[in-house]
Amino acid sequence: MSEANWYVVHTYSGYENKVKANIEKAIENRKLQDQILEVSVPMQDVVEVKNGVKKHVQKKMFPGYVLLHMVMNDDVWYVVRNTRGVTGFVGPDSKQPVPLTEAEMRSMGIKSDDIVVDFEVGDTVTVVSGVWENTVGVIKHINTQKQSVTISVDMFGRETPVEISFSDVRVRK
Repeated sequence: MSEANWYVVHTYSGYENKVKANIEKAIENRKLQDQILEVSVPMQDVVEVKNGVKKHVQKKMFPGYVLLHMVMNDDVWYVVRNTRGVTGFVGPDSKQPVPLTEAEMRSMGIKSDDIVVDFEVGDTVTVVSGVWENTVGVIKHINTQKQSVTISVDMFGRETPVEISFSDVRVRK
């Protein structure tokens, strides 16, 4: 059997949750649990201010799109493509959809590998590559989902937070 990958389908605007429900119903009805592993409409918490009142709400990260973790074959392609509200797979050719790469999934903060890091909040680190190379800072926050740390660096006499990838920092001994 082929390997499961993440694919993106385009939907009518505002139909993301309906498409998710319809695909999940098709999975159940057609017994495709071993081929379509996950259907996702990624959400993010946002603070909206209306009439001077702050309100925490959930917004879709990618309006008009639904993510699918599935094993691609003709049957699954047909079921997903012909789901009400789906306009097609994202990719250069809707007949042969292109899966998302691991890097794309990580950059969107959707797929996280189990990463063990040798640093923690409060550790002093040195940035080893990128724009902030050779900068020394103190870790203020660790985001395992995005695989990044927020460090506090001294810039123009002020403490400034900077987000850096795990791979770009080393703990100072």
